[in-house]
Amino acid sequence: MKIAIIGVGTVGSAVATAVKNTGLVHEIVLYDRDGVRARAAAEDLGHAAAFGFDVKISAVNNYRGIRGSDIVIISAGANQKPGETRTDLLQNNAEVIRDIVPRVMANVDPKRVILILVTNPLDVMVMLAQSLSKLPPSRVIGTGTMLDTARLRTILARGLDVSPQSIHSYVLGEHGDSSVIDWSSVTVGGLSLDDFCHQSKITMTAATRETIEYRVRNAAYEIIRGRGATWDGIGAAVADLLKCIINDEHRILTVSIVAGTGAHTVAMSLPRVVGANGVVMTLMPKMSSTESAALRRSGKIIQKNFSRI
Repeated sequence: MKIAIIGVGTVGSAVATAVKNTGLVHEIVLYDRDGVRARAAAEDLGHAAAFGFDVKISAVNNYRGIRGSDIVIISAGANQKPGETRTDLLQNNAEVIRDIVPRVMANVDPKRVILILVTNPLDVMVMLAQSLSKLPPSRVIGTGTMLDTARLRTILARGLDVSPQSIHSYVLGEHGDSSVIDWSSVTVGGLSLDDFCHQSKITMTAATRETIEYRVRNAAYEIIRGRGATWDGIGAAVADLLKCIINDEHRILTVSIVAGTGAHTVAMSLPRVVGANGVVMTLMPKMSSTESAALRRSGKIIQKNFSRI
């Protein structure tokens, strides 16, 4: 399995490390406009391979070097700065994707390649990349709300004193400020959230839920203020998505792909079955009328932002 990573900044480097540590790839190619940075990243990561999986890691300064890649991960573009939203990156990163995707497609096999998008604002970039690549929507996949969902599960797990592995919950819609927490479908050990709280004598008030929603939506902003950028979480999310594809796991992940027709076409996150050929199936979870309305609003925001580019 050969993987190409386009953009080797802070996020791209974290993605490369996480991908290498899966032990599932035999070759990683790093491309960055800054060739010195790409070579340095390849050298550093190559040294680390001596302590773990033996992966061929190289840096290239032209897109011909990514030929033969099975999966191309696009992490190039500007990152959020303190005080910025993901949407503030819209125009600049749209130009980045417009430059990258045609060059990538000229050097890969369109019959089998899968594109994974990390660049923000994520859902709009998925729509743009799918339009430019002409690939089936099932093979142009954004990490979507995988990280948001992980944050929700972690925060809930701490409050409920159980492992995050025992919680099934979803953040839906935009990977951004309009994301929707689907409280209606949260289960803990097979029990509904309300049933679990009743049996464990834990009180989950409306105010508590609002606090959790705030923490999930603002986690990235808090990390950026303290660290300058987020990278470990998204690196792990990409590696998890990659494992799901390589192993044909048919696991359910909240990834973003283009779906719908006509004016209703949009990329946003829903629970989706992911396997070797990309997204296999999209599921519609149980939602309240309020949550459904919020999801529709989120989709309209994404469509509006896409129309701006």
